[in-house]
Amino acid sequence: MSGASIAPEADQPKEFAFTPENLERAKKIIAKYPEGKQQSAVIPLLDIAQRQHHNWIPRVAMDHVADLLDMPRIRVYEVASFYTMFNKAPVGRHFFQVCTTTPCWLRGSGDVMRALQDRAACGNHETSEDGLFSVLEVECLGACVNAPMVQINDDFYEDLDYDKTVALIDALKAGQQTTPGPQNGRTNSEALSGATTLLNMRPGHRPAVPASAARPVADGAQADQPDPAPGGAPPAHEVAAQAEASPGAHRGDAEPEKKGRPVQKVETSGGHAGTTDKGEK
Repeated sequence: MSGASIAPEADQPKEFAFTPENLERAKKIIAKYPEGKQQSAVIPLLDIAQRQHHNWIPRVAMDHVADLLDMPRIRVYEVASFYTMFNKAPVGRHFFQVCTTTPCWLRGSGDVMRALQDRAACGNHETSEDGLFSVLEVECLGACVNAPMVQINDDFYEDLDYDKTVALIDALKAGQQTTPGPQNGRTNSEALSGATTLLNMRPGHRPAVPASAARPVADGAQADQPDPAPGGAPPAHEVAAQAEASPGAHRGDAEPEKKGRPVQKVETSGGHAGTTDKGEK
């Protein structure tokens, strides 16, 4: 299981080597780093090793990465132990990482955990007897606006509740294709009622064109009319026209009148500089 858990010796394989395809991928990644800095490739190589070995990294795989990068093995162990994205013990085919931090907890992550216990027969730090599911409570995964959510292997499933989690588990048990993202029908992290901002940027909407940027129109042809702005606001071409007609709206126009103390000027007399108010003798 992810985190500090390490597979017992009985579960550790005796040997590991990259497949020819993965070895080629590893060499391409290493080649991206300057000479003498190849050890910086340790994280992506550990990721390749984990994906090759059923979503967990045995000790021999860490040793293989260390030898390939010519770095002490203990340093690879340190990296693999620090990042919770690396599993040091076997996990189920569908690895549920359930966010239970405050936003997800307030939105019902407890119901998600209950559904996993009821339907997948495993709780936190457990793997189901059939090897299909593993569950781990984790800290914030950065999808708070779509809480509660889980990460299953590489994908986020969001806007869950008890029933949606049960349906997701059942689909995975049946080998059906599932769709990552929000499970309540909304688009990404959009409001449930639909978009509320940047409406003129939605597909199929032609942005308003300022009058100063309009194309010349041939005699007898009809000019393009800018789209009206949402919410009853003045169209963009009217706003642009008002700005052009307003004095001081553009750099280079006459400076507006200044209020307050009269402007002072600098006078020189006898090689010394001094200041006097306008109107002083």
